[in-house]
Amino acid sequence: MSALALGALGVVFGDIGTSPLYAVQAVFTKANGHPVHLDSANVYGVISLVFWAITMIVSVKYVIFIMRADNQGEGGIMALTALIQGKLNRSATTLALITLGVLGACLFYGDGAITPAISVVSAVAGLKVAVPSLGSLVLPITVAVLCGLFAIQRFGTRLVGNLFGPVMLIWFFVLALLGIIELVHHPGILRALSPSYGARFFLDNGGVAFISLASVVLAVTGAEALYADMGHFGRAPIRRAWFWVVFPALTINYLAQGSLILRSHKAALNPFYFLVPGWAQIPMVILATLATVIASQAVISGAFSVSQQAVQLGFLPRLTIRHTSEREVGQVYVPAINVMLFVAVVAIVIAFGSATALSNAYGVAVTGTFFLTTVLFLAVCRLLWHKPWKLIAAGAAVFLTIDTAFFSADLTKIVHGGWLPLALASGVFFVLMTWSKGREIVAVNRDRAEGPLRDFIEQVGERDFPVRDVLGVSVFLNPNLQTTPLALRANVELNHVLHDQVIIVSVEIERVPHVPETERVVAEPGFLFSGATGDPIEGSSNRFTRLTLRFGFLDEPDIPAALRVAAEEHLIAGDPDVEHAFYFVTQIAIVPTDAPGMSPWRKKVFVAMARNAANPAEYYRLPDDQTVTMGGRVDV
Repeated sequence: MSALALGALGVVFGDIGTSPLYAVQAVFTKANGHPVHLDSANVYGVISLVFWAITMIVSVKYVIFIMRADNQGEGGIMALTALIQGKLNRSATTLALITLGVLGACLFYGDGAITPAISVVSAVAGLKVAVPSLGSLVLPITVAVLCGLFAIQRFGTRLVGNLFGPVMLIWFFVLALLGIIELVHHPGILRALSPSYGARFFLDNGGVAFISLASVVLAVTGAEALYADMGHFGRAPIRRAWFWVVFPALTINYLAQGSLILRSHKAALNPFYFLVPGWAQIPMVILATLATVIASQAVISGAFSVSQQAVQLGFLPRLTIRHTSEREVGQVYVPAINVMLFVAVVAIVIAFGSATALSNAYGVAVTGTFFLTTVLFLAVCRLLWHKPWKLIAAGAAVFLTIDTAFFSADLTKIVHGGWLPLALASGVFFVLMTWSKGREIVAVNRDRAEGPLRDFIEQVGERDFPVRDVLGVSVFLNPNLQTTPLALRANVELNHVLHDQVIIVSVEIERVPHVPETERVVAEPGFLFSGATGDPIEGSSNRFTRLTLRFGFLDEPDIPAALRVAAEEHLIAGDPDVEHAFYFVTQIAIVPTDAPGMSPWRKKVFVAMARNAANPAEYYRLPDDQTVTMGGRVDV
């Protein structure tokens, strides 16, 4: 097995890999609210449903089909949203699909807060089996374990995968070994691989069978994380790990649990642990504790990937994002998201107190994301890949029917705790849409306030107002090279000062690890000419330079160093001394007004988010003693 496939076992498959601990048990116990009656036909039916749910949702839908839809190697529902946003015209259909994608990402965040909670609680609660006297310490130990889990995230997905991968390889080996021991002696349960048993289960049990889908779906939680984490390891390693290790081990273990329940109905209380010989109970509790802690990693790293994509798509303000691998663009760590997830998970653990209580909150967000991902994937197939309508209709008939059935069954959990992920998703959705809307308003108003750069240069050349020329170089950062940086306008119109050399800089982060210094600076031509005659603006050709600086995702965005390269390559007019340049950063004061566009209280939320965005001066490594921050006002 390759190193990346081994790492994927530790990062990607922890969630779905630990589902055998509770999925079958939830169907037959009172934790389900509507436990399925224990008889031979029902056991065969449930195991058949579990197997075909894994096969159709994970193996077929996600691993074979949906993982084909990547955004430059990135996966997850935001990757589908990015494809639609980047390739389609801005129409009502496109906007509706983008909104669905954002909603799906928000549901993924809701799942991301609950998965670590239920995984770690169920793991630590397993200690009661071996040492009942430790029952009162379950919550304190859980919180301590969560502290350690979130603390190591800063070391990167690669290190986490290297630590967790071997443990999960042992875990899947043990799952398969326990299952094989049971199946060798009682192979009759293999008949449950036939879908006819699942169909018969529905015919015999009606409403109870439908509600049981809310527990069956626990066997496939983690499928969306598998897709969202694709950028961390790549499509091929994840597929190899799934088909060679994870899928066979899960199938064998679920079949064995069904076989054990057929032999002893008492085993339904905890079919996983009843598969384990008595002498191995304590070691298995320890291994299960490690495995379920690792299960949290899939959604944590997936949340990092989704957050990075949300920033790129303009749904979140600029966050500090640290890339942790020189080979894989998707391996990132987002400190702010790590902290917020940690606080949410600990709060959920303390509020619910047990895995049984949390199980009622689990699944609604997962199945909602399944449904929305399918819708967006089908849209990509039709609108971007131009697949025939008949093929799209066939995919919708199969996958949307399955997703709708599971989601509808999970809606029965809402009053018993299923409201929690929906409430979390609603809060995140509000934040993302508020930032997106506010950003659009600010962009329009900022462009209007800045005005065209060419007009400003003409005014300076004509000296419509007194301007004092001073020696030196001034560098102005601005995202739009077509408009006048507010700091530049303020320096001229208020201070009546203009340096001999003016450099206007825009920064682009490329999707390659490193950009060579020789390719880092791009001089933008053509903006020094008047629109009417095409003649050069008098006095501007040796004063103004407009540059785009390109950095790789692992490069430190160092603007002073890049400007030294530009000077050496004679890309700056007048051959200036950039070593002693002054850097001007516009600090935008966003002021809420009565203007239409957003409600007043949403504007306040947007302003608070903008104030907490990453500091561009620190991010671009500007020297403190040569950096000037000038204020600018933009109304919303």
